[in-house]
Amino acid sequence: MGGETDPRSFGTLPDGREVTVHTLTAPGGLRLRVLDLGATVQALHLPDRAGGTTNVALGHPDAAACAALPEAFLGAVVGRYANRIAGARFDLDGRTVALAANEGGNTLHGGPDGFHRRTWQVVEAGPDRLVLELVSPDGDQGFPGEVVLRAGYAVADDVVTLDLEARTDAPTVVGPASHLYLNLAGEGTGTVDDHRLTVEADRYLPVGPDSLPLGGLADVTGTPFDLTAPARIGDRVRAEHPQTAAVRGIDHSYHLRGTGLRRAALLEHPASGRSVELFTDQPALQVYTGNSLDGAGSSGRRYRQGDGVALEPQRHPDSPNRPELSDPVLRPGETYRSRTEWRFRH
Repeated sequence: MGGETDPRSFGTLPDGREVTVHTLTAPGGLRLRVLDLGATVQALHLPDRAGGTTNVALGHPDAAACAALPEAFLGAVVGRYANRIAGARFDLDGRTVALAANEGGNTLHGGPDGFHRRTWQVVEAGPDRLVLELVSPDGDQGFPGEVVLRAGYAVADDVVTLDLEARTDAPTVVGPASHLYLNLAGEGTGTVDDHRLTVEADRYLPVGPDSLPLGGLADVTGTPFDLTAPARIGDRVRAEHPQTAAVRGIDHSYHLRGTGLRRAALLEHPASGRSVELFTDQPALQVYTGNSLDGAGSSGRRYRQGDGVALEPQRHPDSPNRPELSDPVLRPGETYRSRTEWRFRH
């Protein structure tokens, strides 16, 4: 089961756990490297015009760097609930659930020991497909119910697919997401300022300095958050606006048009000719322009602010307290499913 993905050691964590990296290869030459730690995309190599490949995903250089602080969640599947839950608590079926806080008094990406820090088990492996599973016990970081989550990666031609599937034995909230950072110029080459970004959304969630929603959805018209047509990222993150000032760029949830699997975003790098269309069935897309990036990169160069952009399909932040934004509740007998597709051109 394991040999077909060419599993290799990625080093050892401070707590002694070994980390393994698996490589998936598409017939056209696309290569995806995935860690069993956090079901993490460590690298994504696309064929280039020179006959070689270019890595367009930000990632850690080794296992030790994965555990270093501050956390950047590079390429990981984060959860049990992606993004922020205000006050590290929410009410469910008339009961208040208290969570582990890890960002001030709030819970970010599942808590201090979120899914990105867990070793996932390989349940299926092939040259172009890898399925990893994580069992999250009842009370994990405060979340009720045992949740079994599977992350299935597949590559075909110039497409990478991630399928997430979860079940629970008690009512809970579930909202995992991929935290993949992209730089289509190439990992470690500098900022994504010259990338152009389109997001298929007419509304977004304004936030406070703590990155929690201030209220309801707002129209993007007339703001730097209007990405309904291609916009240069550098121009938007430096625009004069209270919301870009609040988070030093863009770190906002967009309410996507439509339902079902549809295009959520287009990211383009005109100089290289590379682009990627992101498709998802999720209601929201968190756009994060790497405003706090600072750490060792897989190429040996240190990442700095703006060196990658994360486009995270998910439910809206704080939805466990704001069900009008999106419904995060999963109950026994139900199955949570989500699909993300990255369709590249190069």
